[in-house]
Amino acid sequence: MSLAHRGQFIAAAMLAAGFALSGLATNANAQSRPSVNVSPSVAKLQADVPALMKQADVPGVSMAIVRNGKIAWHGNFGVKNAKTGEPVDDNTVFEAASLSKPVFAYAVLKLVEQGKMGLDVPLTTYLAKPYIADDRLKEITARFVLSHRTGFPNWRGEGNPLTIHFTPGERFSYSGEGFVYLQRAVEQIAGQPLDEVMKTLVFTPLGMASSSYVWRPDFDQSTATGHDSDRTPQNLWKPTEAGAASTLNTTARDYALFVAAVANGVGLKRSTFREMETPEVAVNPECTNCTEKAPKELSKTIFWGLGWGIEKTGHVSSLWHWGDNGSFKCFVVANPARRSGAVLFTNSENGLAIAPAVMRDATGALPLAFTWLKYDAYDSAAMKFRQAVRDQGAERAMELFATQLKDGTIPEGTVNNVGYHLLWREHAIEAIRIFRLNTQIHPQSSNAFDSLGEGYMVSGDKTQAIENYEKSLALDPGNSNAAAQLKKLRGK
Repeated sequence: MSLAHRGQFIAAAMLAAGFALSGLATNANAQSRPSVNVSPSVAKLQADVPALMKQADVPGVSMAIVRNGKIAWHGNFGVKNAKTGEPVDDNTVFEAASLSKPVFAYAVLKLVEQGKMGLDVPLTTYLAKPYIADDRLKEITARFVLSHRTGFPNWRGEGNPLTIHFTPGERFSYSGEGFVYLQRAVEQIAGQPLDEVMKTLVFTPLGMASSSYVWRPDFDQSTATGHDSDRTPQNLWKPTEAGAASTLNTTARDYALFVAAVANGVGLKRSTFREMETPEVAVNPECTNCTEKAPKELSKTIFWGLGWGIEKTGHVSSLWHWGDNGSFKCFVVANPARRSGAVLFTNSENGLAIAPAVMRDATGALPLAFTWLKYDAYDSAAMKFRQAVRDQGAERAMELFATQLKDGTIPEGTVNNVGYHLLWREHAIEAIRIFRLNTQIHPQSSNAFDSLGEGYMVSGDKTQAIENYEKSLALDPGNSNAAAQLKKLRGK
């Protein structure tokens, strides 16, 4: 996986809806005053979240819970920035990452209700110039975009042309590119840039005063800083152009206002909400980005509707979405039938490692979505392996976790990510050792050899870089990154 590809990249329905919540907001840095009104669920969150954050190296958390259609509780833990130590508070702004998508979908459905666009009208109808040169583009509608059935990849990668990988509507494959395409149509229809559209249709009506798809000057003082897996602060991303898929900056309280609107059925017709909550397509249980392979079977519990993931367990359905902008991770759930929901924001690459435990505390249920997403949990062998590499070095960590690496308990993706963390820190020799191990354990993985090729390329070993990129391309002739790197290395 190339550096360019990497740069583009709580929750469960309130199944245990009987818990009572107070309006108490907390911060782990401040002394919390006991209250007889604090429910056991909230008390457990206050006790457990700081410990979970410490185990997973997560600097800051902000979350809110909606019950009976209102924000019933919101809490803040930890710090905005691990170096400055400034605490997270109610006004702290986080990158919402892909939690941008459900909010955008809500605006699209408003435009549909206003008669300004159709869910099943080809988006080519609204754009004068062809978006890409492919006749299948005429088949892509807003419905296909919102349910991730465009055939587009998640992200094309820097310098790569956008292509359609399968017949639009045929199956699910998560795609940020699809949302960018729909955004262009929305902006053309509205005659305004996306952020202005969102202010008019969503932020102002719902009172989301701290939300924007482009950077605002006041965010400089209120923003959280993202951190890598070792709590190292990362550079702030200040988007100057709105991106429907990923550029929303907001607070937990603001986003909870949106969740409450969805839970209460506010802002859209009842029939529109019913359509939004209806499964359009079942996902492939094996992957989220599935452009190159059709599913062997379809999930019986995880689906996608219009802008939301849908989890169905028995007769209960919940809406959910996750967000991953690298050093910011987040999760949201809404249960319209019970007028409840929850949102979690973290400023850490490890944020989703604690999300299942946090939501189990909050709701008494473990969302099936986490199994599908396959993020390493805070107490997993994979997380402990990462920390051992950091604290004891790659060789010692590989010795300690040899069995778990060999039997797949520590997945290929985790090993690959550990290698890249070493490469970013200019520990090329250790990174190459990790990447080589991955090719030995997963000899049929094109991506493993691609990463090893990059390790050698960064270290200046052109011969080994070419050899491993060639192996990657042989395993996957469609690997455009390997082909591009080989062209550069050969000087062609």
